[in-house]
Amino acid sequence: MKIVIIDGQGGKMGQSVIAQLKKSHPELRITAIGTNSIATSAMLKAGADAGATGENPVIVASRDADIIIGPIGIVIADSLLGEITPVMAEAIGKSRAYKILIPVNKCNHYVVGCENLTLSESIVLVIKQVENLL
Repeated sequence: MKIVIIDGQGGKMGQSVIAQLKKSHPELRITAIGTNSIATSAMLKAGADAGATGENPVIVASRDADIIIGPIGIVIADSLLGEITPVMAEAIGKSRAYKILIPVNKCNHYVVGCENLTLSESIVLVIKQVENLL
């Protein structure tokens, strides 16, 4: 199973998801794709097995991913303060992968029906969803 974590900014969300997944399922192969080198570095330090940075790695990794995890902004062009290009959002959106999107009510969007959970609470739900898919 190919699990891809996509994050931007400082990569804190992706870093936390990877650390928790690796803690409970160390056998999982996780690829970290950062929209910038700081995010990629943070996710690699958390235990990702491979990592890359930028638009083309998002496109390539999305092609054959089984699960894509990231903030909801990864499917919204120009989100994450402009780090998500329209091409990235389209590649992720078109991917056949099961997408686990973490709602973040910032950056000019609000997800109706989603509680304002802490990052830790959201990550617990992400881990449960991945375990349901395994």
